[in-house]
Amino acid sequence: MDKSDSNNTLKPKHQHRSVEIGLKICGMKYEDNIRTIAGLQPDYLGFIFYEKSARFNEDVIPELPKNIKKIGVFVNATIDYIIEKVNQHHLNGVQLHGDESVEFCQNLKKELPHKTIIIKVFSIKDEFDFSILSPYEKIADYYLFDTKGKLPGGNGYTFNWEVLKNYPSEKPFFLSGGIGTEHIEKIKHINPNLPIHAIDVNSKFEVEPGLKNAAQLKDFISRYKNVSRE
Repeated sequence: MDKSDSNNTLKPKHQHRSVEIGLKICGMKYEDNIRTIAGLQPDYLGFIFYEKSARFNEDVIPELPKNIKKIGVFVNATIDYIIEKVNQHHLNGVQLHGDESVEFCQNLKKELPHKTIIIKVFSIKDEFDFSILSPYEKIADYYLFDTKGKLPGGNGYTFNWEVLKNYPSEKPFFLSGGIGTEHIEKIKHINPNLPIHAIDVNSKFEVEPGLKNAAQLKDFISRYKNVSRE
């Protein structure tokens, strides 16, 4: 097998990474709240550009510190719409939360500004066929695993994380789906060999859809920073 083939193959062996797990806070909607939460210094803030979502961002994104990456969340949007929002808000990445095909992702990647990351979302409940990841290996920079539910994200409950023990790739991923303060200890005991890049929090820290509780998030972050995976 040559090098190019191996890059497109799911690799069953994970290498241990002594890297801290990052934090993404998603579903940001209101300008003042966005500024407040940005002050907590998460690694990523997510903005939903899907009109059917209660957290739909109506182009309200203030200037943020450069170290916070801005991620636009899209659900079966057109390439033109995605590119428009990326350019308008200088997004650092796009999160594809719909049924976007491999071909669509390939075409989008060609149109995106250089260094714009692609996060492809897959929803899980009690089981998952990881073989469907293989065609996306060369396209996505990260995967995001969320809970399968009625809504494309923001369902408020976790999936069975035991499913992840069969994760066959070395590509880093975001862990999402109803994560709250009560899950910190569980995160601590996730297999340290799994390449978790960041966790993604949303609905567990809301006063209402799109409005985050800054005090709860501050408490969560202070506890989360002290987590070391065993």
